[in-house]
Amino acid sequence: MEYRTVGRSGMRVSCIGLGTMTFGGDPDVRGVGLADAREILDAALEAGVNFVDTADVYSGGESEAILGQAMAGRRERLVVATKVRFATGPGPNDAGLSAAHLVKSCEDSLKRLRTDRIDLYQVHAWDGLTALEETFAALERLTAQGKILFSGCSNFSAWHIYKANCAARVVGARGFVSHQIYYSPIGREAERELIPASMDLGMGNLVWSPLAGGLMTGKYRRDRDWPKEGRHSKVWDEPPVNDWNHTYGVVEAIVEVAEALEVTPAQVSLSYLLSKPGVTSLIVGARNRRQIDETLKAGDLVLPDTAVTAIDAASMLPLPYPQWHQARTITDRLSPFDLIALGKEKGSSE
Repeated sequence: MEYRTVGRSGMRVSCIGLGTMTFGGDPDVRGVGLADAREILDAALEAGVNFVDTADVYSGGESEAILGQAMAGRRERLVVATKVRFATGPGPNDAGLSAAHLVKSCEDSLKRLRTDRIDLYQVHAWDGLTALEETFAALERLTAQGKILFSGCSNFSAWHIYKANCAARVVGARGFVSHQIYYSPIGREAERELIPASMDLGMGNLVWSPLAGGLMTGKYRRDRDWPKEGRHSKVWDEPPVNDWNHTYGVVEAIVEVAEALEVTPAQVSLSYLLSKPGVTSLIVGARNRRQIDETLKAGDLVLPDTAVTAIDAASMLPLPYPQWHQARTITDRLSPFDLIALGKEKGSSE
């Protein structure tokens, strides 16, 4: 298992992390109980995974509680990340990134996780009503108290990231060391703004749903019956699919590579993303040990350049404005981050 540093911090995490949104009783994500959670965590640790991610709203806090029990006796082997932002109760201060909500939610998460610290405390989404200075001041207090080590953000826009970076400086805070984003072979929009922005600011990129809710596993194929089990076989629209023809084309390219290498499409999809600039760790979930064992093999798979090029070509997205204009007019003076945003980094076929 490869380990990568989270942004400008000194904290190193496995290139594949364990996501625990499946832990708990939420029927939409096939709830995993304590016994299976322990087996999944066993398999992850045996494979070298040291990074585990959860959130206070997953299954109403049950995900954190189950993870806390499953970690018993091996907490120090793990980098534990959780998230805060969404509503955890009916009150007016039970959501958002205010100091009141941050402090209470952090205390509640610590209790459920049965730990004295959160290694990476991530704001789960943007809060346009709370001053960022208040948010960072609260995060700094929690850090000073030893309750969190580092903070990160998730699902921000690029301008949100830069505004947050400026606000952190105002209050003398360290700022976010990571950004948790959606990124997959059928969802490469993050390459246009988010990944270059994070890299420019020294932030690591943690990827949620790298298999696009199961679409990149090869189970969903053009002109074939869908599996009866799986998120997209139910009422599940995240990540949304706006162009099924494009999606099926990407899947076929990945399946072709997988068959040639005698590995699974999921392993190919994950290895492909790990080859991309700015990716720190891919967060994957599982419903049982067999599933996580298969998925984690991607950590040792290195795709040949020809395979990456083939998937690049199939998954290419049209350049939005202003990138299409920049690609036509400023190719004489491009930074490494510009090359990523314009799809011109080394090995890209765009």
